[in-house]
Amino acid sequence: MIEFAILFEDAEALVIDKPAGLPLDQPRAGGPSLEDQLDDLRFGFQRAPVPVHRLDRDTSGCLLLARHPRALKRYAAAFEARQVGKTYWGVVAGPIDEDSGTISLNLSKISSEREGWRMIPARAGKAAVTHWRVLDRREGMTLVEFTPETGRTHQIRVHAASGLGHALLGDPVYGKALPGKRTMLHAARLEVPREGKAPIVAYAPMPADFIALGFAEPER
Repeated sequence: MIEFAILFEDAEALVIDKPAGLPLDQPRAGGPSLEDQLDDLRFGFQRAPVPVHRLDRDTSGCLLLARHPRALKRYAAAFEARQVGKTYWGVVAGPIDEDSGTISLNLSKISSEREGWRMIPARAGKAAVTHWRVLDRREGMTLVEFTPETGRTHQIRVHAASGLGHALLGDPVYGKALPGKRTMLHAARLEVPREGKAPIVAYAPMPADFIALGFAEPER
């Protein structure tokens, strides 16, 4: 059993701090996944919670789970309507001269037998918008806060590589894989509006591997 940090909990929702390296679905090659752990996250409720959205295997941080089908439907609709506030921290593998900006690059999926699938900027692709600002610069690396308006697959990873000119540190698809390092992306904050009650607000502290690079937790 994996011990998860619980960032928010009530009768209809649960937000966990997903560890880096843990996929949501059972891998074809086997191994642990969040899917295997859902029953342990009931905490006395009748149903096991269900993830509302997705985080890549390497991405750590805030992951929202719904405790029952009605909540799942409402939260999924909030994500679809772009009502959910999402903040990510990413370590970019290079210097960035500007302090902030907005990346608007449409994204499309391509696939080949040799390289597998990936997302690429494409005029005919789906609209994707990411706001960003620099939080810190250190030894050729840049800690960036990303606030995506849309939720396309690999959006921040592609926007970093193609919009900022440098991929996220350790990204094996859009940058360069590094031994012993994951793609350095962390879902730091999540805010989900709820009609008739207080919004879900969750914060996931800066992971140890970010701190090991010399970065410190930004002020909230």
